[in-house]
Amino acid sequence: MTESDSRRSALLVMDYQVGVVAAYGAGHPELLDRAAAVIASARARAMPVIYVQVAFRPGHPEIGSHNTRLEAAIKARDLFVADSEMAKIHPSIAPVLGDVVVTKRRTNAFWGTDLDIILRAQQIDALVLMGIATSGVVLSTVRHAFDADYDLTVVGDCCIDGDAEVHRVLLEKVIGRQARLVSAATF
Repeated sequence: MTESDSRRSALLVMDYQVGVVAAYGAGHPELLDRAAAVIASARARAMPVIYVQVAFRPGHPEIGSHNTRLEAAIKARDLFVADSEMAKIHPSIAPVLGDVVVTKRRTNAFWGTDLDIILRAQQIDALVLMGIATSGVVLSTVRHAFDADYDLTVVGDCCIDGDAEVHRVLLEKVIGRQARLVSAATF
């Protein structure tokens, strides 16, 4: 990636939160090391780093009773309340001064957030994405960004899913059709 590419690109670090890493990354301690290396590489290239986190207000008013899956998975268990420990970005890859943090209320990093406005205002048209989980935020965000004409790269070994086969199939058969796949080492 050239310096001019880095200026029009941004790194999206999606759902690397304490609670998400605990749920998905416990058996993969190398995941945070790879993510930290990619973030450091992006910063060295003057590439903007944008963190995306899922968080809700106390009481989860953003989740209606008609959304039974989110209500059972998150609201009923009082999970990912803004500023709670589980909602915080993992401290080993925490944002630094100048990084942007976008808060979402659903799976897709764009839906209902100001992410697209931030990217367009900075004249960013290429995204490098990594996140947890492949079948959640990564898939939803890649599909949306592709439809919005962003040039996409996914750091495959900085994504993880609860099901290794789903992760593999999504990267190889779905995401790989809409984004370049790279590793942390080749980024």
